[in-house]
Amino acid sequence: MKAGRPGIRAFMGSNMRVLLVEDEVEMAKALGAVLSQHRYVVDHMPNLALAREAVRENVHDAVILDRQLPDGDGFELLRDMRSAGDRTPVVVLTAHNMPDDRIEGLDGGADDYLGKPFLVDELMARLRAVVRRADNYSSQSVREGNVTIFLDSHEAVIDDVPLPMPRREMLVLQLLVRRAGRTVLRRNLEEAVYGYDDEIQSNALDSHISRLRKRLADAGATVSIHSMRGLGYLLKAS
Repeated sequence: MKAGRPGIRAFMGSNMRVLLVEDEVEMAKALGAVLSQHRYVVDHMPNLALAREAVRENVHDAVILDRQLPDGDGFELLRDMRSAGDRTPVVVLTAHNMPDDRIEGLDGGADDYLGKPFLVDELMARLRAVVRRADNYSSQSVREGNVTIFLDSHEAVIDDVPLPMPRREMLVLQLLVRRAGRTVLRRNLEEAVYGYDDEIQSNALDSHISRLRKRLADAGATVSIHSMRGLGYLLKAS
């Protein structure tokens, strides 16, 4: 990325996506509210099985992970992620807070480890820190035609010119570019764009796609988005 180029957060604020893996309903509700206030999109999963599905289906900026889940130890998810090469920052948030527990978690790939009870402000500071460290080390990008998406900063550029857009359009474009040449199912696009608790209007995704098509065409993009009737959408070089 060239020096001096504004990141996408300069246009839209934080708007990062966090996976919250927590089985305690009240705790999850309280944390979700705090994270939303800080402009995070929150995907809440109450057990290990659903958390694994969320990791497979979506890209997250960070994970807040409880250990004691109804169907297993949260460390199982952490080990799966690291074994698969997934370097998404993980903050373990748990009542298992003895020194041996912390050592096991950090050695197992956690980026930070915070015991319950905890201060919300401390959790938010730790979350910002692990995401910041990940941003400093990540420069991954994907390209199709003359469109490049910088995955670390959630920035789109066309021929090195930034293309600012609303967060949800950016999430649609990011997924389509990452899977360029393949049909992306409508369900997968909706899951990438909306939190699991968001209400989705029947034509909301189509509206995002329509605006995104016009935005790309106006900016001279050499890619186009095609409707795959009854399935979803496909992006390919024009």
